[in-house]
Amino acid sequence: MALLKFIDHVAITVADVERSTKFYTALFGAELLFDHAPNGRCLVRSVQIGGGVQLNIHQEGNGMDLVAARPTPGSADICFRFGGSIDEAEDLLRSHDIEIIEGPSARTDNQGGAAQSVYFLDPDGNLLELMASD
Repeated sequence: MALLKFIDHVAITVADVERSTKFYTALFGAELLFDHAPNGRCLVRSVQIGGGVQLNIHQEGNGMDLVAARPTPGSADICFRFGGSIDEAEDLLRSHDIEIIEGPSARTDNQGGAAQSVYFLDPDGNLLELMASD
């Protein structure tokens, strides 16, 4: 029996929740799942991207106890499996004036299959990868 089935969500720390939400919404069509906003200030925003990727966007210095030891904007490295070709991934990034910092590069996906990836940064400097199967 496999002990782990899949990753339920990923949390990133950002300097500005609203700016990051706009980035992920414009690029991937992120949809709001919920805000944790005691006293009207959003401390954590949860968004859904695509069919099953949940990204929790934590405001830096949100005062919450249950976070990583050193939550810092720009410290994440996330690979998203892209549903189209690597050419379509490049086109998507270019259409949003997002600089591709590497790629397309040959990679192997988590199932051992051949893939291609392009790499770019979000507004906080988190390294993001779009991986398309060959």
